[in-house]
Amino acid sequence: MAKAETVKKRASVKIRRPPVGASPGTLIADPAARWSELRLTLISPEKFKTIENASINDVNAHCDRWPVIWLDCTGLANIPLIEEIGRIFGLHPLALEDVVNTGQRPKVDFFEDHAFVVLRMIDDITAHRYEQISVFFGSNFVVTFQEREGDPFDPVRKRIASSMPNRLRARGADYLAYALIDAIVDSYFPSVEIAGELVDSIEDEMLHTPQKHQTRQLHELRRDANVLKGVLWPMRDALATLIRNDVPYVKAETKVFLNDTLDHSLRLIELVETQRDMLTGLIEMHLSLSQARTNDVISYLTIVSVIFMPLTFLVGVWGMNFDPETSPWNMPELKAYYGYPLSLLFMAVVAVGLVVFFKWKKWL
Repeated sequence: MAKAETVKKRASVKIRRPPVGASPGTLIADPAARWSELRLTLISPEKFKTIENASINDVNAHCDRWPVIWLDCTGLANIPLIEEIGRIFGLHPLALEDVVNTGQRPKVDFFEDHAFVVLRMIDDITAHRYEQISVFFGSNFVVTFQEREGDPFDPVRKRIASSMPNRLRARGADYLAYALIDAIVDSYFPSVEIAGELVDSIEDEMLHTPQKHQTRQLHELRRDANVLKGVLWPMRDALATLIRNDVPYVKAETKVFLNDTLDHSLRLIELVETQRDMLTGLIEMHLSLSQARTNDVISYLTIVSVIFMPLTFLVGVWGMNFDPETSPWNMPELKAYYGYPLSLLFMAVVAVGLVVFFKWKKWL
């Protein structure tokens, strides 16, 4: 009877596209997308205000009264709401199309009065699921779109709520956008460090006792490293593009901080590539250790077979039906008084002699 096996399926990233021939900027929601909820954060150097479960009327009422506003939209199912947000802040329709069609490559697009940044964050490391985060920012606003609840922005929210002096409240929207992007990049470090610790533990176990399941773990970790590398490289390119371009809504002092975030992304890439190289080496080492173990087993079996070959020959010869009374050549030693113990002693001497010979040849 065949045994049932549990297969872990990885979440595949599928890019949803509008129908062929649709007008550019057409927004079509994913049937599995979550309903949209708004969180509005109003920021000034002296104070701040957060409105949970905000409505589009709240956005219209406050967008011109505060120096900087941050609108966070969680869930991408409400297409009319997303279109209205785009109308209020003047967001480009093609960028909004990329917001709804998740699975985009990390990138940066510049428009006349705002920038559009697409990044990916690790949503669930155990399920190998990534989430797209879209960030729009201009001279006085930041708009973020998330697929579902859960993000690395809590430290940024705490910094906004902290007492003075407060750079997040004193600086403009570009610095807030930098803080959010930096939080996304830094959120990769715990996952990469956990993967590194797991690789080290597998290496220690493998050097002690190689097991079959370790090969599967190593292949899964290397596949995860390849996926992570495919996310981090375009993220690095996007950050470099954000720094190089000269647009009025990204100040020179903010680019200094963005350079630090770029360094973090480069460090992540180096860590992931180092882990990938280690995993490749460990897979090769596991195969070598398994092959060496198999060779050792074959060597021991061969030696045991060689030792028993002459003993089997002697037993076979002495076990033949000879009659010493018929002829003196018909093995007269069959009637020897001590024939049985002498034959055992002789076979033992032969076996010991072979073992000594193998030791002398350093085959054992």
